[in-house]
Amino acid sequence: MIKNQDLVDRLSAGNRQYVTAARSGGDVSPAIRRRTAAEGQHPYAIVIACSDSRVIPESIFSAGIGELFVIRVAGNVLDKHQLGSIEYAAAHLHCKLVLVLGHTGCGAVSAALTGGGDGFIRYITDEILSAIGEERDPDAACCLNVGHAVDTIRREFADHPEIPSADLDILGAVYDVASGEVRWL
Repeated sequence: MIKNQDLVDRLSAGNRQYVTAARSGGDVSPAIRRRTAAEGQHPYAIVIACSDSRVIPESIFSAGIGELFVIRVAGNVLDKHQLGSIEYAAAHLHCKLVLVLGHTGCGAVSAALTGGGDGFIRYITDEILSAIGEERDPDAACCLNVGHAVDTIRREFADHPEIPSADLDILGAVYDVASGEVRWL
C-alpha cells in the first residue's frame, strides 16, 4: 500500500503535463531561486535516475527548483554514496517518497547484457548483472534492475532510527525515452 499517494499523484500529474508540453513546466523563476536560497530546500520526492542525457527528472515530472532531490548515476545503481544521499534527503529534508527511475534504451543495461564495460564501468555493469540474473530481454532487465534498487533501499532503511519506514514510500518506475511516459512498477 502506498502511504503517500498524493506525492505519487503529483509526480504522475507532472509527467502527464510533460508528455504533451513543448517546454518544461517547472518553476525556475528568479523568485523561486531567491526563496529557496533564503529558506532552503524542501523537496517532496527523492528520484534516483540514470545519468543518461535524455532522462531529466525535473522535466519528466514538470518540477522546478526545490521540488525534487535528484540523484543521478549510470544505470541507476546504488552504492554507499547514493544511499547516503537518500538518507540525507529522507532524514533531514523529510522527503516521504523515494523513486528509482529506470528508462528504456539504457546504455548501462545494454552494456551489462552484452558483457561490455571495462575499467570503472565494470562496477556499474557488474551491479546490473547481479540484479538481472539470467534475464536477457532489455526491457525486462531494466525492470529487474529498478526492482533490485528498490529492494536495496527498502532493506537498508528498514530499521533506520531517523527515517520512519511507516512514513516512507519506495517505488520504482520506467521512463520511456520515446513517448516521455512514466510506467509505475
